[in-house]
Amino acid sequence: MTRRTVRIAMNGVTGRMGHRQHLVRSVLALREQGGLDLGDGTVLWPEPVLLGRRAPTLKALAEHHGLEHWSTDVEAVLADPATDIYFDAQVTSAREDAVKAAIAAGKHVYCEKPTATGLRGALEIARLAHAAGVKHGVVQDKLFLPGLRKLKRLIDGGFFGRILSVRGEFGYWVFEGDWQEAQRPSWNYRAEDGGGIAVDMFPHWEYLLHELFGPVRTVQAQVATHIPQRWDERGKPYDATADDAAYGIFQLEGGVVAQINSSWAVRVHRDELVEFQVDGTQGSAVAGLRGCRVQHRSATPKPVWNPDFPPETRFREQWLDVPDNGDFGHAFKAQWELFLRHVVLDEPWRWDLFAGARGVQLAELGLQSSAEGRRLEVPELAP
Repeated sequence: MTRRTVRIAMNGVTGRMGHRQHLVRSVLALREQGGLDLGDGTVLWPEPVLLGRRAPTLKALAEHHGLEHWSTDVEAVLADPATDIYFDAQVTSAREDAVKAAIAAGKHVYCEKPTATGLRGALEIARLAHAAGVKHGVVQDKLFLPGLRKLKRLIDGGFFGRILSVRGEFGYWVFEGDWQEAQRPSWNYRAEDGGGIAVDMFPHWEYLLHELFGPVRTVQAQVATHIPQRWDERGKPYDATADDAAYGIFQLEGGVVAQINSSWAVRVHRDELVEFQVDGTQGSAVAGLRGCRVQHRSATPKPVWNPDFPPETRFREQWLDVPDNGDFGHAFKAQWELFLRHVVLDEPWRWDLFAGARGVQLAELGLQSSAEGRRLEVPELAP
């Protein structure tokens, strides 16, 4: 067995997502399993280089995980011929320039979403990467979650018949930060820093709808800032200038209608933090992050509206769980494996920066729809 090292410059690993999901549970998890077996007698060994602005934090993180390479000099790391891939999980406002620099240095690029603060920037980096001939990808982790993969299995198997509609509910109560510490960073609630739930979540909904049900053709949205004042990491109050809730209706190619509510100001009365109900002529399903339940046409109850008496039927109990039928693995790690195989073996890959640009476009149009109070068409993007 031959071991081949691929060096990955990882920028933004001191943040929650970059550290937990990408560094620890993806790249380091691959190392813990002995590398990525490419199936041709070669094992790919990821060698991360931790990047960031705070040297003491990076040094401590590298020592904690037993890693050798870290740096605050992004330019020098990109100039190093040994660097193969640049990964970016910084705040959105810093991503565009960093990705441009990586492309100019001839590095393959993999990054979090949104890929830029606006559609123009997202398309620019996608076109630059294409012109430079480097491999490029954007994280679309929810496609690889067990619940959504079960849902995809149902779609591919024709379970639903003709799909009619999709209803999504996402969110939870993010504490304001005064009497309990907030679970999300304060920049998420400042528009001037790239915050807002629409720019955060609409890119997710775009790729989920696109991949599972069809391209989004129109959007009508309403955003709101329900909590106008919050407290930052130092306990100081600040004005929340970004939306903390977004309510969207999307018409998909083929006629499917999707309605998705996203909120950081909602208390959870669901089995999971995100759930999607899909209704079709032959059956329905409710899928979350991990679970998926179904009800077939033949087992659908016949409710009768009667507000004078309590319901005799427990509707939730009439749904069946979809079995795992296999190990789905970790969602972020699964996509990392596919991207690494794409870089090294040139295997097929469709989650590129143009796909990332579609997500930015939908968020931008959602905000415009809310501001103008009207439904907007979603134009197809030309590469």
